[in-house]
Amino acid sequence: MKVTQDSLERRASALTLPGSDASIIDRIKYLITFMRKTQAEFGRLIDIDASNMSKMMSGRIPISDRTINRIVVNLGVSKRWLEHGDEVPFPRTPQPSATPESAAPVYDIDVTAGHTELSSMFTDERIIGHLSLPNVNPKYPIVRVSGDSMEPRIANGSFISIRPIPADAPIFWGQVYVVVTRDYRMVKVMRRHKDPDKVILHSYNHDYDDMDLNRDNILSLYLVETVMSYDIMG
Repeated sequence: MKVTQDSLERRASALTLPGSDASIIDRIKYLITFMRKTQAEFGRLIDIDASNMSKMMSGRIPISDRTINRIVVNLGVSKRWLEHGDEVPFPRTPQPSATPESAAPVYDIDVTAGHTELSSMFTDERIIGHLSLPNVNPKYPIVRVSGDSMEPRIANGSFISIRPIPADAPIFWGQVYVVVTRDYRMVKVMRRHKDPDKVILHSYNHDYDDMDLNRDNILSLYLVETVMSYDIMG
């Protein structure tokens, strides 16, 4: 069943919000209870393992800005509320008609997980926010990247703005693409292969070998326009 903004607000009102003297740990504990998750389950939602999640909640390690931004972006939580206790935990999301034309949609999609064709995933239900930056084209979707194969240029957890490429469009060799095949989705540098029926998929991380891929196996391509870290997304 789809969870609406109104149902979120009703669920939040049934719990007692942390007071003005509460710590950020108290507010995270509120979110865990609100979302009906265990501490470990909540950690998985923001890509933090159970051990580190436990250490953060007990105060043994600090809650970093990176963690805060993961909660904000992944879960749609107000950053001001999380850091300072002001406003409300889940601000009402603007309707698509009220979204500024200069803001690009941010989707709750890990572009490197799964093999579903991305065009079918860009639905309103998956939009978790909008981002307006000078170098980000508002026409193109913003999605998340996991894994370290493209480090240091694209770190694990970064967000990227991607532009769909028509099937008959030329490939810009040496540029970074999201490559969608029947079996996987990957973010790679596309290089020319000596065999015109193939391409080379290259990783920036030298621990990963180049891959040869038959062009016929490519279902769709998306050119990576802009790379954004969690610091920017905050």
